[in-house]
Amino acid sequence: MAGPLDGVRILDLTSNFMGPYASLLLADMGADVCKIESREGDTTRGVGPCRHRGMSAIFLHLNRNKRSIVLDLKHERGAAALQRMIRQADVVIYSLRPASMARLNIAYEDVREVNPRIVYCGAFGFGQNGPYADRPAYDDLIQAGVGMPVLQARKSGEPEYVATAIADRVVGMALCSAVSMALYRREKSGVGQEVEVPMFETFAHFVMGDHLYGHTFVPPIGDWGYARMMNGDRRPYRTLDGYIGVNVYADHHWRRFFVLTGHPEMADDPRYADIHGRTQHIADLYAFLARTFETKTTAQWMKLLVEADIPVIEMNTPATLLDDPHMKQIGFFEEQEHPSEGRLRSIGIPQRWSESAPALRHPAPRLGEHTVQLLDEYGFSRDEIEAILLSGGAWAAQRAQPENEHAT
Repeated sequence: MAGPLDGVRILDLTSNFMGPYASLLLADMGADVCKIESREGDTTRGVGPCRHRGMSAIFLHLNRNKRSIVLDLKHERGAAALQRMIRQADVVIYSLRPASMARLNIAYEDVREVNPRIVYCGAFGFGQNGPYADRPAYDDLIQAGVGMPVLQARKSGEPEYVATAIADRVVGMALCSAVSMALYRREKSGVGQEVEVPMFETFAHFVMGDHLYGHTFVPPIGDWGYARMMNGDRRPYRTLDGYIGVNVYADHHWRRFFVLTGHPEMADDPRYADIHGRTQHIADLYAFLARTFETKTTAQWMKLLVEADIPVIEMNTPATLLDDPHMKQIGFFEEQEHPSEGRLRSIGIPQRWSESAPALRHPAPRLGEHTVQLLDEYGFSRDEIEAILLSGGAWAAQRAQPENEHAT
């Protein structure tokens, strides 16, 4: 069964985390993603453990269901090849700064002349109408700029980054969404368009929906920051023998929990009877939860809370998640053979589709693995392909196998 984006041709001029995460989501949905790389390859080819240089764990997870072509866009023949490919593409996505795209003669005005129906989407650091427009940006910088480390400091005492590339992946999802919506509009109007997805503004939109808080009102009627989210006791709770994740949230959850723990009178206390009161006294409640959960084992709490239909889950590590009963039954972490990297564990596609189910069609590519194949599919003759390769405008992996060495 073909995925919902089957037949959509995407030229992917992104690297690192943000853009490749967006094109991963699009590729998983069936889009034909042509990953255009330099001779050095995507940065993440070198991030993390690997069996062969250039095929790291991070790269493998970010780039499945894509094919790799190496083009030198500063070379006359490489640039000309991309221009020909654009004529047949549906989407161009990029993560270079717009000024860099203009220097390569692939700004929107250039691309639109070649293909008026193109959906041209860029995800880069900052919106082009502001004073930061030309600055470079990475996940850490955007987290800092939006105030995420300060929010974390309310819990930990020191400003710190979230321990995942959260800005990159959130903005990547926004880029994927923008591409999909622009394609839908083109289906209705027949016209392509340019879409900008700046990291700073997109991540601020994500974070400030929770944390603008009292500053929503003019003048402010309270501090910034969603108090419950930043409370130091909002964490996995220690039990007698481990930790447990619990979210006692709605009124009926609290009423059941108070009865379950031998404090039914707390349900009628105006400080805790409804969400408004609990929000004002969340620190007291979280301290109460922390003390309470230390009185029984994880297994005992799991039984009691599941039976009471109070939201609870055992705390995993990334390693124990692999053996989580739910994940094992649905087959979320599958093992597959990679043509060059051997036995690998892949991360499943989380959605289910009744009519156009996406699938893991092929693994992450070696650098330039599909250069010849893609040029052929985009209408280049064998003689033209050979001329581009010989001139240095493109490079194909068939001319050099990956080194058989381990690295971290």
